[in-house]
This record gives sequence, structure tokens and C-alpha cells, in this order.
Amino acid sequence: MLDAKHIAAKPEDAGVDSEKLEAVFARVRRDIDDGKLPSAQVAVARRGKIAGLRAFGTAVQGGEERPATPETLYCIYSSTKAVVAAAVWLLFEEGLLRLDERVAEIIPEFGSNGKENVTVEQTMLHVGGYPQAPFPAEHWDNRAALIEAFAGWRLTWEPGSRFEYHATSAHWVLAEIIHRRTGIDYKTFVRDRITGPMGLDELSIGLADDYHQRVADVRYVMEPVEPPGGWGEVTPESILRLNEPAVRRAGLPGGGGFAGAAELALFYQPLINGGQTADGTRIMKQETIDFATKVRTDDRHCDQFGAPCNRGLSIIVAGDDGKSNFRGMGRTVSARAFGHGGAGGQIGWGDPETGISLGYVTEGFVDWMTLGRRVTAVSSQAAVCASDAD
Repeated sequence: MLDAKHIAAKPEDAGVDSEKLEAVFARVRRDIDDGKLPSAQVAVARRGKIAGLRAFGTAVQGGEERPATPETLYCIYSSTKAVVAAAVWLLFEEGLLRLDERVAEIIPEFGSNGKENVTVEQTMLHVGGYPQAPFPAEHWDNRAALIEAFAGWRLTWEPGSRFEYHATSAHWVLAEIIHRRTGIDYKTFVRDRITGPMGLDELSIGLADDYHQRVADVRYVMEPVEPPGGWGEVTPESILRLNEPAVRRAGLPGGGGFAGAAELALFYQPLINGGQTADGTRIMKQETIDFATKVRTDDRHCDQFGAPCNRGLSIIVAGDDGKSNFRGMGRTVSARAFGHGGAGGQIGWGDPETGISLGYVTEGFVDWMTLGRRVTAVSSQAAVCASDAD
């Protein structure tokens, strides 16, 4: 459960307008009332604290349908990528990693089947050329099997030549880079250096057994369909496997994190406030964040809808081209806002210009058009929640 010190007594104490916040809550609740989702949780943060948190609907938790509460946890899918990314950013800050290094220089087993020249930067930008490389859930907790998989992976196109979302493969590489350069398992490094110092003990990759009773089981509200353009191993079958305790326990660096909306919103607060928490705990330097959130993709690198993908180092940047809504951050964020969404419509972003950050989670999968409209609406309303005095 989130420590009370992270929660503002009232929204205005965090510089958030109460009426605007209630409009966000009303939009989230509407999907539950209309039967489009079984449950959802949403949180808006500013000044290092949660300005408001609400949960709506019911979820299957521990095999029993119960009301969703602020203590309910959800799989955050690819919103996990930003959490692992922040750990890699620390390696840059501490001189343990360079962007121009070839992955094979760090993980020699990776340098086969034409992958010897793939760089760390290409991996973090999803331009590495191995988007479909597989690693099945049965082996997620088996590092030796992961190393063997690296050796067997093949390129599907020339690294750097195009963008294609590496839904799981790139972050397995990043997880192993963390291990090779620190000598510490990536999940432990994330906990000790990122989520722990942030005070986010319930934002985790690899779920401890004590928490399974609080997790909302994934379910499809509509007929399951694969994402547009194909995301490799991200299929309805693989999504549903995240209901299995063994799969949750093992963790997946590209999509197997668990949290509540409040933890997801608070994760971004230090990253948009100079690299430190509200109580002054230093997570990383502002220079590191600036380095990591610079857009590094170009006109060759567009998403499946033809919009420039605007990628920083394993995060997405809103940009000033009027297409921030295509990037999961609504229409009203600043060009500097950054974050990463998740497969079920999970939302996680922070805006350095306004100090607002948003976390939104649900266990209900719907069609992609419904999902996109919801993400745009909730993000757009949340982005303008700062009180007029600010």
C-alpha cells in the first residue's frame, strides 16, 4: 500500500484543480458504467504527490470477483518498459554504458546471425532489426535459456533502417546488459536503484506470491484480436498467460510489471522534477533525463499508422507535430511530455512543463479504436488539471 506521505490531503495541495480532476474521474467511470470495461484505476500526480486516485468497477482478484479498490494491482504491460529504461539510464550516468556500444561487445552470445553490429542505441529505439525474436514464458526465469535464445535470434531487416516495435525482445537484451554491467539481476537493480528510492514498493517486475490475491485478472471484453501490425509474441494467448502465478512471478522486462495507477503516476514525478522525489531523494541527474528523453528517431522511423514514432531511449516523446494523441499522451500535453503506454490501454506519462503525471490501469481488453479514444480523452483531460494559480 502506498505510504500516506505520497498522497496530498486535497488536490490543491498538489497544485491540481479539484473540478478538473473530477472530470478525469468521470471520464474513467463512464467506461465502467457503460459496460465497456470491468474495472479501472486512475491517478493524477503533481509536486511529487498523488493529487487524486480513484478505482471503479469490479475485478477478479485471487479467483473472486470483488470491487476494485485503490489497493488493487494491475499488470502494466509495456508501461514496464519505461521503468527498465530508467535503470539503463543510470548506467549511462555512471559511465557503465555507452549508446554507441555494440550489444555483442557486452553480450558476446548475441553477436551471431548477422546481429554483431546492432548497437545499444538501436536496441533502445526499436530500430535494432529483431522485433520478432522469441523467448517463451516458460523460460522467463531461466537466464541460461535467455542466453541461448540470444544466439539463435536472427535479423529480419537491416538495423537502423526502419522502426518496428520490439515488444519483448529489446528489453530482454536491456535486462541482460544491466546484469552484465552491474553484476546484479535487472529486477533487483530496478528495485534497489529506481522504484525503492522512489518509495514505490508495489511497482514491481516479477510479482511476489503475497500480492497475487490483489491482482486483477486480465480479461477480454470483446472478441480477442491481435494488435494492428503485429507485435511478435504479444498475442491474446500470451496476454492471458499473465494471469498465471508462475508467469507473473518470473517477470518480463518489456511488459510484465505490476502496479496500481498511483505508483505508475508517481514513477514519473522524479523524472519531471529534476530527478528527485518530493522528499529530496536523488534518483538521477537532470542531465541524464535530458539525454534519455531527446528524440533520436527520424523520418524513416514511423509507427504502423505512418506517424513519426518520436522515440527517446525506450520511451516515447509527445512532440510538437500535433500527433501526441497517437503516442498515448492526448492532445493537450506539452511537446516535452514523455512516457510509455501498455497493451491493455495502460497509460503512464509525465509532463515537465506542467508537472502533471498520469497513471491509468485496467484489466479489460477492448478493440483498438475504443482503446485509442479512451487514452486520448483521459490523457487530454488529465494534462490540463494544474490549478490556474500555477
